[in-house]
Amino acid sequence: MGGLGVLLLGTGVTAFGIAPLAPDAADLPVRQVVEALDTPALIQSNLAPLTDVQPLVLFRTETTRRDDTAQSLLQRLGVVDPQAQAFLRSDPTARQLLSGRAGRLVSVETTDRQSLLRLTSRWLTSTEGNTFTRLVVEATPSGGYASRLEQGQLTASARLASGVIRSSLFAATDEANIPDSVAVQLAEMFSSNIDFRRDLRQGDRFSVVFESLEADGESLRTGRVLSAEFVNNGRTHAGVWFEEPGHKGGYYGFDGQSSRRYYLSSPLEFTRVSSGYGVRFHPISGERKAHLGVDYAAPTGTPVRTIGDGTVEFAGVQRGYGNVIYVRHRNNQTTVYAHLSRIGVRTGQRVSQGEFIGNVGSTGASTGPHLHLEFRDNGVHMDPLEIARQSEAIPLPAELRRRFDAIAQLQRMQLDAAATVQQASAE
Repeated sequence: MGGLGVLLLGTGVTAFGIAPLAPDAADLPVRQVVEALDTPALIQSNLAPLTDVQPLVLFRTETTRRDDTAQSLLQRLGVVDPQAQAFLRSDPTARQLLSGRAGRLVSVETTDRQSLLRLTSRWLTSTEGNTFTRLVVEATPSGGYASRLEQGQLTASARLASGVIRSSLFAATDEANIPDSVAVQLAEMFSSNIDFRRDLRQGDRFSVVFESLEADGESLRTGRVLSAEFVNNGRTHAGVWFEEPGHKGGYYGFDGQSSRRYYLSSPLEFTRVSSGYGVRFHPISGERKAHLGVDYAAPTGTPVRTIGDGTVEFAGVQRGYGNVIYVRHRNNQTTVYAHLSRIGVRTGQRVSQGEFIGNVGSTGASTGPHLHLEFRDNGVHMDPLEIARQSEAIPLPAELRRRFDAIAQLQRMQLDAAATVQQASAE
């Protein structure tokens, strides 16, 4: 050990002795080199690629407002172009942009100097159809602008959504950014099993898959609810839309049992019952007497539909009913729709469940706009709401079961995904 220590010590001393023998950098020779450069040629060669840069194009999107003018709309879009502003005011085709309903999406492309290159907007050709109108305004090579209208076909895509009930169905769908038309369809789907006026509980939850009808990727309106699941007070209700050529479409449970019954629970889209079936104080006479129907409060003009397939037995004016329609159904059962502002069918006409027959009004012995609905079984008055709940379901044809199962499986996966989205949002 002693010898090894001496050896190492000696090596360190040797290294210490050799290090100073390296040349000092301060003593190294220095040589200066001076070379003339062709500066103009160098600058020109470096700037040459810049001449090939494409002009800058800016994009921006806004929605039209009810009080918009060409000036206010272009100002929000960041367009500073008096010529484009004048064109939107004077051109008959371009003026259609602001002459229709507010809320239209408008997209523009401009130069870096905020001059308009292209303006595009789309809107529905009709509220019920599957076509849309596209307005295009473009700058022309001559320095002016040109406009044109194009027709396109809406494309359908599936949207997933879900929510939790805090107070009401519409409050929950608003919170989840679900359109009101989808909320109405949800209420319609489950109205035979859930009374949305009295049965909802805090913490009830729902998931829904619905159609979004789009134009060039922009959603213009919602379509049909394709499937939905609603958990009310711990009990799960589900429905899947199924329709095949030659067969009337309807909602079915995942087990293939139909959600569609022979009678709807309401002749109006989701609304409130202002007076139920049974004994009440009559609003005109003030006497306590039987109310042999159900009253639905709704604004004048609200569409009325028949709650079941049948034939119009009478359509006209009758005593205290005012404008009234009688529809005869199977097994000598009849429904009565009274106080209408307008009658939309004629005597002898065949009508299908859910078909439009008239509009809500206040004709006859009425204190305000509402629909009075009666159900008569062989001339005996019955509660329409109870009849709707007790009416048997319309079965799924056996030959369509395999096709239905394939659609139901896909919808089950999408509903599970919708529930996951809501859970992730809550977390």
